[in-house]
Amino acid sequence: MEFNNEIFYKEFVQREDEFFRAPYNPEIEFYSCIRAGDVERVRELCKDPLVDKPGLGRLSEDPLQNLKFHFVITTALVARYCIQGGMELSAAYGLSDYFIQKADKCRRTEDISKLHPKMCIEYATRMRNLRKNAICSVQIAQCLDYIYSHLHARITVHELAEHVHLNESYLSRLFKKEVGTTISEYIRRQKLETAKNMLVYSDYRPAEIASILSFPSQSYFTEIFHKYTGMTPVDYRKENFRQSLPGT
Repeated sequence: MEFNNEIFYKEFVQREDEFFRAPYNPEIEFYSCIRAGDVERVRELCKDPLVDKPGLGRLSEDPLQNLKFHFVITTALVARYCIQGGMELSAAYGLSDYFIQKADKCRRTEDISKLHPKMCIEYATRMRNLRKNAICSVQIAQCLDYIYSHLHARITVHELAEHVHLNESYLSRLFKKEVGTTISEYIRRQKLETAKNMLVYSDYRPAEIASILSFPSQSYFTEIFHKYTGMTPVDYRKENFRQSLPGT
């Protein structure tokens, strides 16, 4: 299965305490957030030092060398995810080489742990900027950020217009011109991509996913999902449930 059909570039978990969080595979969430350019979430996921990461395998008897190996593996996977997300090969591998060389010079495990979030945040920041490069106006870039951060809610044109302080009609025309689709269609596609990700990497039932993503009803969710993918949510899960990481 192609990577772009496996992992949607946005991990939509919100900061609101009451928002029900889907039990994603932690690795999938981590790399997906970097690919999505979700800098805030990546920063949160990197709060715990790399050396304290649960389940860290033993690749060397030497603690420092062991952590270096894990850093190299993580950096290589981050680069791969970002390439699949649209980053140029030269940029992704150049950044990877830079951080791996920095890690090679580290003489303490603490230094590796400090370098790890810097690497992740740098990639995430570049992916966020990459996502916005094709957007000409600040207002549309703000709209995209708002949509990605509120996929669990019902998003309206009126709400977006108020958020960016523009007239609804003008915003709709500007969005179509710069993004190439209507606001409603864009939101629908992002919700469906997120739903695909949840079907593959979480245990939620289709009805629960429809509710979490604020579709009007499960039947509407199923109808739209089938229209875009040619499969029902149930069939999509049967075919793709918890596929392996790309390249593994």
